[in-house]
Amino acid sequence: MISKNNPKPYLVYSDERGNIFEDTDYYALGRFGNSFKPLFEENLIELPKGSDLFVLQGRHPLGIKRKTGVITLLDDVFAVSAFLSPAHTQLLLSAYKREGSAPVLPLFAYTAVGWYEGRFYVPALRIDPDKRQEPYLFDQKRIIKSGREILKKFPKNRLISHIVKNCAFTYLCPAARNFCLGRYEAPLPTSPSCNSRCLGCISFQKKGESPISCTQPRITFTPSPEEIAETALFHIERAKNPVVSFGQGCEGEPLLVADVLVEAVRLIRKKTDKGIINLNTNGSLPERVERLFEAGLDSIRVSVNSFRKDIYNRYYEPVNYTFEDVIETLRIGERYRKWVSINYFVFPGLTDDREEYEALREVLKNVKVNMIQWRNFNIDPDWYLETIKAKTNTNCLGIKNVINLIKKEFPHLYYGYFNPGEEIIAKYLF
Repeated sequence: MISKNNPKPYLVYSDERGNIFEDTDYYALGRFGNSFKPLFEENLIELPKGSDLFVLQGRHPLGIKRKTGVITLLDDVFAVSAFLSPAHTQLLLSAYKREGSAPVLPLFAYTAVGWYEGRFYVPALRIDPDKRQEPYLFDQKRIIKSGREILKKFPKNRLISHIVKNCAFTYLCPAARNFCLGRYEAPLPTSPSCNSRCLGCISFQKKGESPISCTQPRITFTPSPEEIAETALFHIERAKNPVVSFGQGCEGEPLLVADVLVEAVRLIRKKTDKGIINLNTNGSLPERVERLFEAGLDSIRVSVNSFRKDIYNRYYEPVNYTFEDVIETLRIGERYRKWVSINYFVFPGLTDDREEYEALREVLKNVKVNMIQWRNFNIDPDWYLETIKAKTNTNCLGIKNVINLIKKEFPHLYYGYFNPGEEIIAKYLF
């Protein structure tokens, strides 16, 4: 009898109609880079509540034949993957073979999934206990009712109109929905343009040039400092342990409108010292980050796909800034005693590559970072690896092992998924 603490899940697949089945002749397989391993060699948890299952068009599953142990292609059915609910970090990707005509997958993370004794299992861990974006905790009827009331209260504020009508009502953005409900972290999108050309940008893809479409178009205007401050103050006064954040999925790089942000931060801090004002950024313009810290910004989160310069550049395609600028931005927080997070895009096979691990260690030895947010990389695995021309190895350390090794060497680091509020920052800041 297999222990329930160490399940050997079976392969799951889909038929042409999207019905999902298990095949008990095969064990489920996971992928890292361009290599494969059994799911039961990783830490498995039950599929978290609020996760989704995806059928992968034009892709056929790979499994391990139980009788022979041979990796086998099931070419008459379709592969299935899991899209994990927020706060969970994937350890292995879905294993499949792609047809030559298969379309590029949309911008989601594709985690391996298997079936054992009536439950789906995934190679993953919960990296953050915070439930602020649990899908099952959002009541859209309540959100719409509250959102309409907010629109009536602020009929002339374009930013609030954008957050409520576009983000919360149309695209179901979790942060925007929390803004409507007066809780947790609220978004403050501000910038219509960007100085990166990220391969997997969710807010801008050139029509006719990119094989994917953006999932949520960018804001088309820059709010005034007064509109931003009014929006932030409304949330700060309503929410418990509030956070307000520049740099959202529906915008470009907020540092490009730094003058507006600086004035907005000053207006907010003239009214209240409550809450955390955060900046999500590509870290491209360190001198502008300094100005924001001087104005009263509390924290920054810098997004990075890799600390290997060549891999970083191939994904971000920086415009008028360098990888060294990003590292310098990380350094600034220590000077101002501000909270600095790395938004680290987790991609099994690259994030846990030994060279990447050493590159991350080198940065952490030279830069005082407070937090790593281990977030799943939303991108088609094959498209990503082929486009950035990444070399992948079979002797990776494993995502969970990297997380543990970094924590052991740098015990001051806080781990999570979300931008923290005052309580956590006060406890862990240096």
